[in-house]
Amino acid sequence: MSLISVKDLTIRFATDEGLITAVDDVSFDIAPGEILGLVGESGSGKSVTAKALMRLNGGNTRYDESSQITLGVPGEAPVDVLSLKRERDMEPIRGGAVSMIFQEPMASFAPAITVGQQMVEQLLIHTDMTKAQARKHAIDMLDRVGIPDPARRFEQYAFEFSGGMRQRAMIAMALSTSPKLLIADEPTTALDVTIQAQVIDLMKDLVREFGMGILFITHDLGVIAQTADRVAVMYLGKLVETGTVRQVIRTPGHPYTRGLIDALPKLSDLDAPLTPVPGDIPSPLNRPAGCVFHTRCSMARPGLCDVSVPLAEGLPGGQSVACHFALDIRQKEGAA
Repeated sequence: MSLISVKDLTIRFATDEGLITAVDDVSFDIAPGEILGLVGESGSGKSVTAKALMRLNGGNTRYDESSQITLGVPGEAPVDVLSLKRERDMEPIRGGAVSMIFQEPMASFAPAITVGQQMVEQLLIHTDMTKAQARKHAIDMLDRVGIPDPARRFEQYAFEFSGGMRQRAMIAMALSTSPKLLIADEPTTALDVTIQAQVIDLMKDLVREFGMGILFITHDLGVIAQTADRVAVMYLGKLVETGTVRQVIRTPGHPYTRGLIDALPKLSDLDAPLTPVPGDIPSPLNRPAGCVFHTRCSMARPGLCDVSVPLAEGLPGGQSVACHFALDIRQKEGAA
């Protein structure tokens, strides 16, 4: 049974210019104890997808009727997330079964309440801890994410923390309730490599200890390589490739995935120039017809890629690639 199952998720936003598609026909599953990495440039729809799992997108959000998000916590009845209409219906999910680490840590803390008070309040709502137990647990979590003198920091406000320390406090707050599903939206961006490794190790420990599933959102393939079990590559609201970390990084089947990997600095040749993906990601207001990546793809064929939407091709080992030339690319690699 999947911990979270997303089927045919399509999200649009109502604007003055009309309905804008942010996520288009996205499907994926996360099993208990699994880490799924969601990769893509800014503007790909990663955060919108993640927020949909907790119904945190704005009031102008429109979900297609075919969209399905099912939360399957072991031992409990499956929950149809998109059918929940009232805020109080979401309380057992938000911060309880599902926690989220946001990109901007300052937006996650109330400025007039201490960090410790906010952590304790969350624990009192979502667990059966006493106030004293919640305080002790919160201080322990602050210590586990590398915050020095956690008992003193527990009494401070978010504005008294540095940017990296706020990020770590937010991670501690999200992990403190031991959620079944953790959504981590660029959780290590503001951290130095030492603390980054410490936080990643903590997440892996919690996955092993509690069977927690994680949706790990990042643009850093290096972090994904050492963190995730499977990878889903997103471009302009579409999933263009999915597979295990080893499959996607070693044998990328989509030109966009190849472009992301080629753009990484090569430690074996520090003088080699960087090769970024050409062009810019189009605006959602002007989504390209056919394959959404054809405007930046060197393999694009007029009359095909700019007209026909590619279906996901299943490759050996369970890898899936939404490209008209996916099988051709794999056959050429095999011949080479």
